Amino acid sequence: MRRSNAPAQTSRWAALAVLCAGQLMVILDGTVVNVALPSIQRDLGFSPSGLAWVVNIYLVPFGGLLLLSGRLGDLVGRKRVFVAGLALFTVASFLCGVAQDPAVLLASRFVQGVGGAVTSAGTLGMVVTLFPEPKERAKAIGVYSFVQSAGGSLGLLAGGVLTQAISWHWIFFVNVPIGIAAALAAVRVLAPERGAGLGRGTDAVGALLVTSALMLGVYTIVGTAGHGWTSPHTLGLGAAALALLAAFVVRQARAAHPLLPLRVFRSRDVTGAMGIQALMVAGMFSFQFLCVLYLQKVLGFDETHTGLGLFPVSLAIGALSLGLAPGLIARFGPRTVLLPGLALITAGLAALSRVPADGSYAVDVLPALLPLGIGFGLGMPSLATLAMSGATPQDSGIASGMFNTMQQIGSAFGLAALSTLAASHTHTLLGDGASTAEALTSGYRLAFRIGAGLVALALVLAATLLRGAASPRPVSARPAPATADEPQPRQPAR
Repeated sequence: MRRSNAPAQTSRWAALAVLCAGQLMVILDGTVVNVALPSIQRDLGFSPSGLAWVVNIYLVPFGGLLLLSGRLGDLVGRKRVFVAGLALFTVASFLCGVAQDPAVLLASRFVQGVGGAVTSAGTLGMVVTLFPEPKERAKAIGVYSFVQSAGGSLGLLAGGVLTQAISWHWIFFVNVPIGIAAALAAVRVLAPERGAGLGRGTDAVGALLVTSALMLGVYTIVGTAGHGWTSPHTLGLGAAALALLAAFVVRQARAAHPLLPLRVFRSRDVTGAMGIQALMVAGMFSFQFLCVLYLQKVLGFDETHTGLGLFPVSLAIGALSLGLAPGLIARFGPRTVLLPGLALITAGLAALSRVPADGSYAVDVLPALLPLGIGFGLGMPSLATLAMSGATPQDSGIASGMFNTMQQIGSAFGLAALSTLAASHTHTLLGDGASTAEALTSGYRLAFRIGAGLVALALVLAATLLRGAASPRPVSARPAPATADEPQPRQPAR
């Protein structure tokens, strides 16, 4: 008698819930500190320029180590890497919570970024191999995309509530019980995978090159507030970062076992989706950071009201990612769904670029948040589908790592560049005698306009480069097991 597939189906969705729980914790911590930044600055005595590093120092190792972590998952098994990342992230969160000076907090945030990269690198790859059929995969990617997209806004709300109700330390302490529970659940629900083996190589040289390039690039952009964009300091370090990046590309072309096999870029849709995602996330992530500052410094919102003010973005993302978007992608294809999503994000950022210094939330902010949420709810699952459309089971880990890497690169560079431009413009206006509110608002407006331009460029690229592949094809070649009751079949010797 043939056994029912219902238990396997239930186990797969339970595994998806565990993966998304771990991913949500990591994504939340990328933004949960934004609302708490003023409190952290007052408590620990951060300088204005140093305060941005509370966010950036998390993003830099996160983006720089995702490729290596994804490759490690392919080599030693993605379950092992996922659980190890959760453990490291949980320990670092505790260290952040007990920090009493800037140096300890920054060092702990750096370790958090490492743990976040290890945790999330192969998550999307596991989601794809968990659900090989297109319709189920579209739903699963919708859930994953909701976590990726709405997690940032949920982090703002959680950060506001915890900071105001208790203290900023608890935005980190809350990760400890969640991380322990997620790790224990992962050990029980996720089945072990037999990777290719460390003998295949991890390309430590490539990892060092790309991590160094990203760290140096972000440092250079953040430093433009003090050195200027055309100073020898900025131009010299920027050139060094580009040289490291070029050396990484050369290394990948020649290495026997590259960190990032260049075959990943053979698909036009995959390559285009990666670049489009970086531009889209650069605009959206900078929106979260700068909109928090506008609400608090100009409109006078406290931490809790700031989080609640941005919560409509999460609601809109959830409604689209979990409900409408998967069905639209399955029916019309990801490219068709992506284009209006990017157009709505552009419109929302353009609306924010008109906020006045004496504005109100209901009239000037809320109308811009709705198209941003709807657009991101359509755009993120479409890009995730496109980015994984050409991934084989053997490459799913590195493809997942690349997708998350582009998201973090976009976040880090978008935040660093736009916040620096906004601060520089504000400083100039203050020197010319403008009021504090008008100078701050004008700086934010400039950053929102640039963010809208980045997403508009992403829209043009999506319309011209993407071919509009239909919903993803099933993964028929040895899908990776994901649950304890779904053993991995033995593979014939090669």
